[in-house]
Amino acid sequence: MTRSTAREIAMHCSFSLSFTLQTADELLEERLIPEIFDAWKDEDPIYEKYPDAPQLDYIRELVRGVGEHAPELDEYISRHAKNWKFARIPRTAAAIMRVAMYEILYMPAIPNRAAINEAVEIAKKYEDEKVVAFLNGILGSFVREECLEEAGL
Repeated sequence: MTRSTAREIAMHCSFSLSFTLQTADELLEERLIPEIFDAWKDEDPIYEKYPDAPQLDYIRELVRGVGEHAPELDEYISRHAKNWKFARIPRTAAAIMRVAMYEILYMPAIPNRAAINEAVEIAKKYEDEKVVAFLNGILGSFVREECLEEAGL
């Protein structure tokens, strides 16, 4: 399994957090088991192989981080979604942006450009071209305005 696949699984879990009262840990305990991967592998090839320990840790960190920081991440999305209300943004796109923004803000070993590129590639699987471009624009604006400001650049 690649990091890209692990990231996409984290996005699926983060998306699901929008529809449940479960905590991130409860959702992860339910989802990150071999039986789920075996049941879902025919529906989506990203579930063909069960993650190894480092990949499981990566998925858990992303999902827990998104769960813990969702209001902050949503505020960033709202701030950079010019002329769009947050409720109008497709939930899949919001989940993808939350994962990317969490990586950018809280996982310094992951280059910002990699987080954005991966988010765009995942979005291409789930959204149309306009939403992909919108997502790319929000993430680019976020990095330029928020991250560079914090770095004093």
